[in-house]
Amino acid sequence: MIVLENVSKEFNSKSGTVKAVKQVNIRVNQGEIHGVIGYSGAGKSTLIRCVNLLEKPTEGKVFINGVELTSLPLPKLRKTRNKVGMIFQGFNLLKTATVYDNIAIPLKLLGYNKDEVKKRVEQYLDIVGLTDKHTNYPNQLSGGQKQRVAIARALAQEPEVLLSDEATSALDPETTDSILDLLLKINRELGITILLITHEMNVIQKICDHVYVMENGVIVEQDTAINLFTKPTHPTTKKFLNTISQRNLSNSLIAQLNVTGAVSRLTFVGESTGKPLLAEVSQKFNVQPNILTANIIELKNGIVGNIVVHLIGDKEQVKNAIHYLEAQGVATEELEGHSHE
Repeated sequence: MIVLENVSKEFNSKSGTVKAVKQVNIRVNQGEIHGVIGYSGAGKSTLIRCVNLLEKPTEGKVFINGVELTSLPLPKLRKTRNKVGMIFQGFNLLKTATVYDNIAIPLKLLGYNKDEVKKRVEQYLDIVGLTDKHTNYPNQLSGGQKQRVAIARALAQEPEVLLSDEATSALDPETTDSILDLLLKINRELGITILLITHEMNVIQKICDHVYVMENGVIVEQDTAINLFTKPTHPTTKKFLNTISQRNLSNSLIAQLNVTGAVSRLTFVGESTGKPLLAEVSQKFNVQPNILTANIIELKNGIVGNIVVHLIGDKEQVKNAIHYLEAQGVATEELEGHSHE
């Protein structure tokens, strides 16, 4: 549905050429939700604007539903863009227009008749839960309601693809959750493919099937959401994961807890999350698990559990316990400076 092949984007400035996006490859299948996460300046906003050619790539190709956008003349590109909706961090609503008109005006400009405009506005206001706000103006709405209007406006053109440019970053956590629930509903009920960019790991956690981690214009890691949360490899990915789960304990904290010897991070996924494996370890081997921190992360397509544990006992028994956990499908990682050797 969405394919980027070796997409790069350069900007010329007084100080020289800025390479904002470098040789990016992305493939989003129909009906999936993919997320690009990165810190400020990673190039993700430029990347998503390359998808609908608001920014024309310097190199590479962009395909939407099999059509190569990068090869289309402007009239055909404009027509194809009607099937690509986009929502923004800043809502981009007309302040002097009512909620109804903010959705209706783009449809009128596209040539839809009055009855079709009315039908679509009412239909999509109902989907986003704002039927009773159609006569309100943007300054009478909360931030979450404004974003819902922006989403309804994008949906009213009945796109096949929805792009989200940091759509929740200006919202409080509770409102963010409600908008993410809405995007999930849109994806499931309307079958719309979604590509989003964000710097918030909880957004990725809640709704994404596949994740791309971006840094300095490059995709440094990508995988399914559940694999990325289970076995991250790049330092930037690990930093993001640490924002929603305390995957690492500082040496000073471990010292305060008077911990010596083996300290491991255990990651449980799938069936292993429901098994009392640490209890089994203490029974099968002469070790005592001392849990230092633990949490469970609920993803769109599964559950991941993380435990940082100090295994107390003979070194050989600790090794055997770790091997047993790995045989049960638990990913294990020795924390730096706290080896089992």
